[in-house]
Amino acid sequence: QVQLVESGGGLVQAGGSLRLSCAASGRTFSSYEMGWFRQAPGKEREFVAAVSSGGGSTYYEDSVKGRFTISRDNAKNTVYLQMNSLKPEDTAVYYCAASINFMYGSRWYTRKEYDYWGQGTQVTVSS
Repeated sequence: QVQLVESGGGLVQAGGSLRLSCAASGRTFSSYEMGWFRQAPGKEREFVAAVSSGGGSTYYEDSVKGRFTISRDNAKNTVYLQMNSLKPEDTAVYYCAASINFMYGSRWYTRKEYDYWGQGTQVTVSS
């Protein structure tokens, strides 16, 4: 089992940047596929980005491509989400998630494929 703790959220003006971090407990972090999801008020939790266990493959939701970058440091048991050119519609609680499943195709983008979740960190983008 892995425990996930997000940090780095906050209030930022439109066009600004934030970097979210997700620290994971446990010795097997490098074997987990990792993802970021977000949930805005009154909306379903949606996929944002994912990275493979070794860091070699990344996946993004269309609206964040070119603005967000996911990365991981397996030596530090941490996954990051660099968010640039933020927009008010990026306002949400951002959740880190880990998967022990064999991921391919649409599984990367599917909430139920992720087994462990953090508590979330609030990101608010003002216009």
